[in-house]
Amino acid sequence: MNATHGKLGVQAIIFFAAFAFLYYPFILTMIADWEVNDNYSHGYFIPFISAYLIYEMRDELKKGRILPTNWGFVLIIIGLMQLVVAKIGSEYFLQRTSMIVVLFGAALFLAGKEFAKKIWFPLVYLFFMIPVPAIIWNKFAFPMQLFASAITEKVILALGIPIFREGNVLHLAQTTLEVVDACSGLRSLVTMFALSAVLAYMAKGTVIKKWLLFLAAAPIAVLANIIRLTGTAALAHRFGEGVAQGFLHDFSGWLVFVLGLMILIGFKSLLENKSNQNK
Repeated sequence: MNATHGKLGVQAIIFFAAFAFLYYPFILTMIADWEVNDNYSHGYFIPFISAYLIYEMRDELKKGRILPTNWGFVLIIIGLMQLVVAKIGSEYFLQRTSMIVVLFGAALFLAGKEFAKKIWFPLVYLFFMIPVPAIIWNKFAFPMQLFASAITEKVILALGIPIFREGNVLHLAQTTLEVVDACSGLRSLVTMFALSAVLAYMAKGTVIKKWLLFLAAAPIAVLANIIRLTGTAALAHRFGEGVAQGFLHDFSGWLVFVLGLMILIGFKSLLENKSNQNK
């Protein structure tokens, strides 16, 4: 490590101490949201994944040139102004996203464009830990509830099981199931996008194939959710509504999520094999 990188290390420690002091209360409220909001329970993992990605490129970062730019300071000021405005307006999403703006500004201000360009993905990846405002979440959740209900109805009918749908409520012969917000598939979609983003970043291949892998999260998450809803409805028809509640309901959610993750990893391997064959 040369003198320039040593100086950068000291400056980074001072910056992160100030950053932690300033953002401590905002980080605490975000962690509280992860605790009570199941839609963002994956938030605990995002900072560690981001830190790991930067750690993995440590040798590359050490070799890079340190050329600080004052544009970073401008970005830090913009991020802090965003924090102040969001605090006055009690807008949590803007309060939390200001952290990413300030971090990116600090990378530019302390180390320069080359350094910031290398760590842009781990910083942007932090967006996955920030819960979106409920007004935006609900705009997508209810249409997805209706979509999942409609597809599940068609699949159940194709299996020869009588079913009648009213909106997001599925009436079976012996029981009634409601496709609530948690079953809309939006939660799986967000988590799957968080996983596909890091897989695409680490995957080998062209930019187009990386985007294909990232976007594949959408159909895979929807498919996994339909499989879960169809399985739940079929089992509820056979064994009663007890299978749609409690442990079995939660376990089926994890089981289908693992299935979706395996499909995503399989698709990543397929794209990488195609890339190797084309060399």
